[in-house]
Amino acid sequence: ILLAKDRLFIYRSISVFNYGQNYRTLNLKTYEPLKGEDGKMDFRFSPEQIGLRKRAREFAQNEIAPIAKELDETYDVPEEGFNRIKQSGFYQYVVPEEYGGKGIFSVNLCILREEFAKVSSFADEAFVMQGLGSYPITVYGSDEQKKKYLTPLLDGSKTANFCLTERSSGSDVAGIQSTARLEGDEYILNGIKCYVARPGHTDISTVFAKTDPEAGGKGISAFIVDREISSYTPVTRELIFEGNIGEIHMEDMKVPKANLLGNEGEGMRIALGNLSIFRPTVGAATLGMAHCALALAREYASQREMFRQKLIDFQVTQFKLAEMKVQLDAASLLVYRAAWLADNAKSERTILEASVAKYYATEVAQKIVDQSVQIHGGIGLHKTSRIAHLYRAVRAPRIYEGASEIQLLVIGRELMKRESLGNDTRL
Repeated sequence: ILLAKDRLFIYRSISVFNYGQNYRTLNLKTYEPLKGEDGKMDFRFSPEQIGLRKRAREFAQNEIAPIAKELDETYDVPEEGFNRIKQSGFYQYVVPEEYGGKGIFSVNLCILREEFAKVSSFADEAFVMQGLGSYPITVYGSDEQKKKYLTPLLDGSKTANFCLTERSSGSDVAGIQSTARLEGDEYILNGIKCYVARPGHTDISTVFAKTDPEAGGKGISAFIVDREISSYTPVTRELIFEGNIGEIHMEDMKVPKANLLGNEGEGMRIALGNLSIFRPTVGAATLGMAHCALALAREYASQREMFRQKLIDFQVTQFKLAEMKVQLDAASLLVYRAAWLADNAKSERTILEASVAKYYATEVAQKIVDQSVQIHGGIGLHKTSRIAHLYRAVRAPRIYEGASEIQLLVIGRELMKRESLGNDTRL
């Protein structure tokens, strides 16, 4: 019997029958919902978060939207747009307070990514890569490394990226082939990293390579690659969506021993920890894309005349828009639940919620964008249209930072580890 009273759920004893076993009783614990100060469930953002969303939205609309088409239709790095992001002050949200930033909180990152992605996929990438590339330094860097590399990130005088994936290893992180051998006071790195953001336009990179190739995942180490010290060859690749993405070719690249992050062999831990904290933000970015797609569909349907009435007057169109709205709201709740837990449930594993959010949000975002194209009809197929760009851009998040299939695998394994879902005290 499931009762809903003053508590979110109250579980009573449940009789369960398993094939080959007798009836048995499960006593599942009750648990309280997350509550606001008034004792009621509170889904509202804090005043600070509301203020952050307002500032981000105004910046995106006033500074990015007028040049968004230019930003999102190039495979190069648009300097004007990049400079506007750098000067916006939002990089403070990827730097800890002790180094001049606002602190790193998943909810804030989600808010910023959602608002930027509503307007421009380039703006979203330009913001988040600063955090994705520097977060390993924040968590595992020495005091000297943090002082040297985090402070310049605040105003964008230095930019960062994250170099993990290789041609033979994406989801299988342990399968990377890049190597690093210690020679005196330097590591010598060899290998090729793929799908790197702005490979020739970045100052600081977190790069992963094997210091012990025979140890598999336990032999991976992480390094801070400073382009003022270390040299590699950048190569740009054109993917199905616009953006400056490519490879870095490391041929006997020298990295100071002092730029090792943490200890040798901790690379896998560093990489997966980094992806876990940023995983909900990928979902947030696709929320922004889906918001834009829904708005474009509604606007177009309100204007398009067909059979002596507006397209939006047809029930079939209303049903499409309604389904898009339901999917978007459900995804939003999952994303911000995962982000809230990442910020507040520090002593607990939140990988399940992060994977649920990333999986669902990216999957439904593509469905929403696809439905928006359908509502647009032929005009939605024009390559230079906003909805066509979204159609190309929304495909990548289902692959990067953990493909959808990997998220399902993670979710399944996490469920197997939990004795009972009823014992979970989180929303």
